[in-house]
Amino acid sequence: MPADIQITGLCKSYRDKKVLDNLSLTIKAGSITALMAPSGAGKTTLLRILMGLETPDSGTILGLTNQRISAVFQEDRLCDNLSPVSNIRLTAGTHFPRRAITDALEATGILSCAAQPVRELSGGQRRRVALLRALLAPYDLLLLDEPFKGLDAQTRLQVITYTQTALQTAAADSPTPKTVLLVTHSPEEATLLATQTLSLV
Repeated sequence: MPADIQITGLCKSYRDKKVLDNLSLTIKAGSITALMAPSGAGKTTLLRILMGLETPDSGTILGLTNQRISAVFQEDRLCDNLSPVSNIRLTAGTHFPRRAITDALEATGILSCAAQPVRELSGGQRRRVALLRALLAPYDLLLLDEPFKGLDAQTRLQVITYTQTALQTAAADSPTPKTVLLVTHSPEEATLLATQTLSLV
């Protein structure tokens, strides 16, 4: 069963710039934790370390063993020649019901472009595909790095509402805790989605 993620004394520097300085915090299993801090405070670096894409200079992280990780990066990282449906199936699996994918596309306002190559989509549409790709994948730990950036106010609220429902459904349908770490600058996003808020500063 997924455990709490315990981060102790984490340090990371790039050349002479210290990004994480003796960071210690606990992310409770099954929580939706909003991580807030000013730009440059190391939020994205922390997520990259949790994903194994960066190595800390020192410190320990416990609780990641055997955890399936799904993520939304600051960059969309989509396969440009594939449609939204095909991009989502890359992580959700080829047997994931197409109806579930089209329902998600409709709920986030992008069903009309379901068959287009994502290279033809706007930035906001691509952002929604990237989010759905992460939400519909199997995961124990979901990492969301500014997942709603680039969306206008009305679309942002629509997508946050869908995300609330998707997270609640995933938690209810799983026999083990689903843990979510949301990096955001927005107190509103933290209030709407998170069960706890942590700061790096």
